[in-house]
Amino acid sequence: MLNKTFADLETAVADVHDGATILIGGFGASGVPTELICALLDQGARDLTIVNNNAGNGPIGLSQLIEAGRVSKMICSFARSSNKQQPNASAFADAYRDKRIALECVPQGTMAERMRAAGSGLGPFYTPTSYGTALAQGKEVRVEDGIGYVLEYPLKGDFAFIKAQYGDRWGNLTYRYAGRNFGPIMAMAATTTIAQVDSILALGALPPEQIVTPGIFVKRIIEVKRDHHV
Repeated sequence: MLNKTFADLETAVADVHDGATILIGGFGASGVPTELICALLDQGARDLTIVNNNAGNGPIGLSQLIEAGRVSKMICSFARSSNKQQPNASAFADAYRDKRIALECVPQGTMAERMRAAGSGLGPFYTPTSYGTALAQGKEVRVEDGIGYVLEYPLKGDFAFIKAQYGDRWGNLTYRYAGRNFGPIMAMAATTTIAQVDSILALGALPPEQIVTPGIFVKRIIEVKRDHHV
């Protein structure tokens, strides 16, 4: 019978290849798949393009990946750590200053819509966000009814790392409050979605009307207990 459950983090991320584009969920410290990121750090993939709301939040996880020189490009909305006093807080800033990492800064709503477009099978779209700013330089623009628009393209990932509260062996997911953030659209926009959850429940234990991410968008699921956080 269909079972997408993985027994360990190492196996779940084993086939992430050099040069991959990885969508990583999280908003601030909420809903960050920290253990999956740490497993990727141990796995060794390099030259990664990371799509995330920020460029590292706290000393563990994405900041470590950047500090280790494994990320060649960040696509994010907020390219700073929220806690400047923590270890690795300046990992992105230092790498960017030394020209060891590229940055594509994308307004938060535009980033979400680009991923939604990719997951929905849509093409480029026009948005008024960033029109007339430095972020629109080099992009196609047009004016309709006196409003300026910028052409943006779908944003697809080879992999998505997301975190949910509950899941089942089919990959159906529910989230806890703000932990939902970018998870649902990232799951849709990636070729291979890997979800870490606090608990894997028996099939049928999740009420259908409460399932936010259907299992069709999830390839792998692994249970990581809360007390396992690094």
